[in-house]
Amino acid sequence: MIEAAHLKPYAVNPLKTRGRVVDENESAHRSPHQRDRDRILHSSAFRRLMHKTQVFVAHEGDYYRTRLTHSLEVAQIARSAARTLRLNEDLAEAVALAHDLGHTPFGHAGEIALNTLMRDFQGFDHNAQALRVVTKLEQRYARFDGLNLTWETLEGLVKHNGPLLAGGVTLDALPFAIREAHLLSDLELGTHASLEAQIAALADDIAYNNHDLDDGLRAGFFTLDEVAELPLIGPIIRDVDAQHGGVEEPRRIHEALRRLFSVMVADMLAETELRIAALAPETAEAVRAHDAPLCAFSDGLNEGVKAIRAFLFARMYRHYRVNRMMGKAQRVIEDMFPVLLDDPGLLPDDWSRHAKGAERAVQARVVADYIAGMTDRFALDEHQRLMDPYAKA
Repeated sequence: MIEAAHLKPYAVNPLKTRGRVVDENESAHRSPHQRDRDRILHSSAFRRLMHKTQVFVAHEGDYYRTRLTHSLEVAQIARSAARTLRLNEDLAEAVALAHDLGHTPFGHAGEIALNTLMRDFQGFDHNAQALRVVTKLEQRYARFDGLNLTWETLEGLVKHNGPLLAGGVTLDALPFAIREAHLLSDLELGTHASLEAQIAALADDIAYNNHDLDDGLRAGFFTLDEVAELPLIGPIIRDVDAQHGGVEEPRRIHEALRRLFSVMVADMLAETELRIAALAPETAEAVRAHDAPLCAFSDGLNEGVKAIRAFLFARMYRHYRVNRMMGKAQRVIEDMFPVLLDDPGLLPDDWSRHAKGAERAVQARVVADYIAGMTDRFALDEHQRLMDPYAKA
């Protein structure tokens, strides 16, 4: 178990957790946040991430990232950074591992389709859905639905991108799943999350910027020489070429992205340490109450990251091959949703029992939960089973 004496005073102390919605006896050998991490790792939703994709659909290639490989990369960054800063590594890792549990099949195309289909039923949001997965939809334990995670992990999951009740936003304006979880345990939605959760959020940015560049290069959407025109990574590529001129292209790409990764992590750690030193927080509550995040990139690196995102948006996320596949993916969900909503009896038994006889809004949420939990391949197969008269039911 983590030695509390090792942690900085503003870290989340595992021995002082605010507890769980359903009281449990804690382990003598694992901290509460270690148990959270382990429950997430062993959940059905986490295993399904192996067959949910980031940008490409699963059958397009074995080497592109999936939500599972992405989550593992984010967790590695978050845990290493938390260790360097003497924070609660297990909490940072738990939040990182859980952050994508609410993603639909087919990436953001699936989320856009579901949100549109749910517009009359309080919408759909993948961040909120992750909270719904860990508080309700995982049904494995005898005493409770969900994973019964600690308050700190739930707080980090819902607020890792910052306060939700800010800028005049009210609770009624938040996604349904967040309001639902907030009723179970006041997650203090008007404050920032812990430093551990803030680290998980930036680890997400580091991971997806690097691996989307890698996947885009692998797919042939652009070349490393074109990437070299960008301000942040350009000098890195030129330095690699100066030191290793003539090296094979796969090695050249890996070396450049490896160095970009290191630059982003080092910048995050340096800027975070500067902000911590300026505020000198004495407790985790002081971190939460501060009017800005303490974990951040420097202004200079932020500009470089924006350039990479703009490049990826234009050259990868809006590439005609991606658009074609995402259009097909959206139509798969758009076909299935109304069929299942109009006849919940078509749902598998463990889902239809929650929908039969319920009001329309409840039925819609059950259908959305069912579709959101699908892997890419299962969604394609289920679409065929529902739509093709010759397919076996």
